[in-house]
Formats: sequence, C-alpha cells, structure tokens
Amino acid sequence: MAVGFLTAFLVAGCERGYFRADSISYGRLEMNRRVKKKKRRKILVMDIDGTLLNSQKRIGAATKKAIIKMQKKGHKVVLASGRPTTGVLPIGRELQLEKYKGYLLAFNGAYIVECGTGEVIWSVVLDGSVIPQMYDFAARAECGLAVHVGNEAISAFEPDDYITMEAYMNGMPVRRVENFVDFVKFGVYKCLMTADPARAAVLEKQLQERFPDDINVSRSAPYFIEVMPRMVDKAAALDVLLKKIGFSWEDTVVCGDGYNDVSMINCGKVGVAMGNAQPEVKAAADYVTKDNDSDGLVKVIRKFII
Repeated sequence: MAVGFLTAFLVAGCERGYFRADSISYGRLEMNRRVKKKKRRKILVMDIDGTLLNSQKRIGAATKKAIIKMQKKGHKVVLASGRPTTGVLPIGRELQLEKYKGYLLAFNGAYIVECGTGEVIWSVVLDGSVIPQMYDFAARAECGLAVHVGNEAISAFEPDDYITMEAYMNGMPVRRVENFVDFVKFGVYKCLMTADPARAAVLEKQLQERFPDDINVSRSAPYFIEVMPRMVDKAAALDVLLKKIGFSWEDTVVCGDGYNDVSMINCGKVGVAMGNAQPEVKAAADYVTKDNDSDGLVKVIRKFII
C-alpha cells in the first residue's frame, strides 16, 4: 500500500514538472535492486573434515570470519558431515550456528537438527537386521567396525588405528564390547567400517553388491566406509531440510572434498570441490576452489554468497 502511494506521488510530481522522469526511473531501478538483493538469501552447505577444517583439524581464522559475516547478512549455514552429532556440535558452536539458527546434518544426514532451538528435523536409523549382517561381514573381512551411542564409539573388535583416529577427532572414547550384536540393541544411524584405502575400496564395492536393497554405502575418506540406512545420503537429507525451511536447491552453494559429498555437490545450484578433494569429487563439481589449508571456503563465500 505504501509503495502504491509512493508511485502515485512520483507520477503526479512528474506530470506537474516537480521531478524528472529519468530520475524517477533510476530511483525505481535502485529500489528494485535493493529489494531483490535483500531477498536473495543463500545457504552454504559444507562438509567438515577436509573442507571446513584444515589439516590441523581447526577452522582457519579467515574462514571463520567469512562464515560469521555471511550469517550476519542473513544467509544460512548447514554443516553436513559423516561425523556423529557429538563431533559436529562443538564446530557449530564455534561458528555461532545457535545464534544464527544454522543446521547440522550428522551421520551423513541420518540426523538433522536446528541449532537455535535444538529441534530434530529428521532422524533415520538402520534396520535392526543390518547389525548382525555387518558384524558377520566385518569379521570375515577382518576390518574395523564401530557404531556410536551417546558420547562413545562402540567397537566390535580391537580398535584399529582408523577407529581410534575417528573417535579422537570426535572427542569421544572407544569401548570394545565382547558381544557386539547383543550389545547393540539401540537405534544406529551409521555403521563405520575401516580398512587401508586400497582394501576399503574393495570392501565398499562388495557391500554395495551384497546388500543393494538394505543399505547405502559410501566412503567419507579413503579408509572410512560409511554404512547408512538405504535411502540416506547427504543429498537426500538436504532435500528434506530445504523443503522444511522453505528454501530450494537453487539457493544452495555446496562444498565438499570426499566421496560421500558427491551426491549433494551434484544437486547444489553451485557444487564446489576443495582443492584437496578426491578426483571424483572435482569431476562432479561446477567449481574448484583452493584447498582447506588455504582458506578455500573464503573464496567461495566471496564469489557466490556475498
């Protein structure tokens, strides 16, 4: 109503010679630009390890500053990680996601939470029949196997270096249990299997071929095999989140470095691979930025967000 009155006032002023038509047109153009600019909110979706964090597992000072700045301007941040919730929450707090109402996708998207309110937006667990199947497979393959509950990593066997490293990254202890299948009677968002990179690639393929209708399998790192509920990956989880909060894929800039980031990079309006990303990730991306030790996300934020 106010805009209509202003338009009528300006038109009348032109007719009576109080204003120049060209100046009015310019004013309208500038006003429209400001309105459009104000409405153009975007969502920056980031993997954590190898993308947001540098090799020292820290957020670079320039990266942190740029992320907080874009949130102040009204843009949203989503952390999308294979990590358990315990390993994602401290990073969200460091980036002030509670203040700016950002979102966390943990367990490759099997668990989504809004940081400001703590509302759980989506939660999907593996079917109970999958646990003994994964245990038998891991025992035969002689690879690592762990699940997460609360603030603990539960290992089926003597923890290998990869299980130990993953637990350390997430700030949680590892506990080996004797009767793993009997012990795991709680909801499991993800099974983590571990092996040396060459062996892990073989095991990943075997799992995909043996259980095509029961699980979704991908690697977050060359030595981490992530076993998820069948319809869960980062892209599927983001699709649920975007619909829930009234955004679309057209609003997204998606950044990652690992194999499990490819699905969401393929769906994002702008899919970004870090300079340190796996070759398959770079091939899927629209844009390749600097590596995670060179604040590659800063370049992305400046180019595509603000």
